[in-house]
Amino acid sequence: MNTDRVTEHLKRLMEIQSVDPVCAYVYDLKGLREHARRLKDSLPAFCSLYYAVKANPDNRILEALSGIVDGFDTASEGEILKVHKLSALPVIFAAPAKKDRELAYLADGSLRFMNVESERDLYRLNRVGKEAGKALPVLIRINLQHNVSNSSHKMSGVPTQFGIEERKIPSILEKLSEFPYIELNGFHFHAMSNNLNAEEHLIFVKRCLEKSLEWKKTFSLDLGVVNIGGGIGVNYENPSESFDWTFFSEGLHQMQEEFEANQLELIMELGRYLTAQCGFYITEVIDLKQNYDEWFPLVRGGTHHLRLPAAWKMSHPFSVYPVTEWKEAPLPRPAVKGERITIAGELCTPNDLLVRKQYVDDLKVGDLVMFHLSGAYGWTISHHDFLSHPAPDFHYLD
Repeated sequence: MNTDRVTEHLKRLMEIQSVDPVCAYVYDLKGLREHARRLKDSLPAFCSLYYAVKANPDNRILEALSGIVDGFDTASEGEILKVHKLSALPVIFAAPAKKDRELAYLADGSLRFMNVESERDLYRLNRVGKEAGKALPVLIRINLQHNVSNSSHKMSGVPTQFGIEERKIPSILEKLSEFPYIELNGFHFHAMSNNLNAEEHLIFVKRCLEKSLEWKKTFSLDLGVVNIGGGIGVNYENPSESFDWTFFSEGLHQMQEEFEANQLELIMELGRYLTAQCGFYITEVIDLKQNYDEWFPLVRGGTHHLRLPAAWKMSHPFSVYPVTEWKEAPLPRPAVKGERITIAGELCTPNDLLVRKQYVDDLKVGDLVMFHLSGAYGWTISHHDFLSHPAPDFHYLD
């Protein structure tokens, strides 16, 4: 992602900023479209690229992606409605606890597929289909015995609230005739979050294909879809060492013959990997102090705007944008050079930490801190109302 566009915008932002300290999300929509187009163009013809809306449901981001991706993956009625206002692309719905009115969206044709997360889902959807007088298209979500060990969050091979465990799938498939208003189109295998190992992700795709073909043959199923979900990550600790997308896409191309021979579509639902790079959370340093030999820059903002570093107990990648003019002269301007710092926000809790003991060359009160990789799981997963601080500004570079 081109950070030059963001820094140029910061110069203009400092010129027009009011008396309040700078605090803003900046989204590089041009960079987002370029990134999404590169990913889309690198995929084989049998592969469809969906955007996982939960990563960032900002309207401008959805609009930017709607001309590139093949569809949207949603997890709530609110996300369904938001997508339908902005795009006519296909929508898939996945959630472990579905409300009746959410089931109705599958019956009225608003969705391409809905995930079946439990046997009860089958009974409920079959009832909805009977009332609508038609079979409803679904994907059964599988909790595979296999998991991707290097991912930060595992949703397969371990007990979770998601999907149906692999060993129970044969008994479910044997009972499909009891659900005449269910149309099984394939399987959904979303199994991890933030995996950085491209080779392991390819092994996972192959496992999903093998299981789908095994069940297709054993139970004479008319399947058309293998949905591997998302889970491809970004490296927050060392952004230069990212997921090897080229290796991954080349590996997918090598599977083309098998997917096409079985007339299967591979669906990928990328979220973080699509949008993280396009977002920057930018805050102004309001104070700088030392407690028991540890330096604490205090910024306008914090985890009520960007919760991810607190949720994952990590240091979010950042850079310093130095501000030459000291607007509070002749008051002294605290500064730190060549030290490790812990960046804290404005909340009255010791958990409001964005960076933990990271080295910085030079940082002064009044400088801006730019948190990179903030385009996914940033603003919308944060506890905005805690202490009732004002929201950040939002800027879009297009």
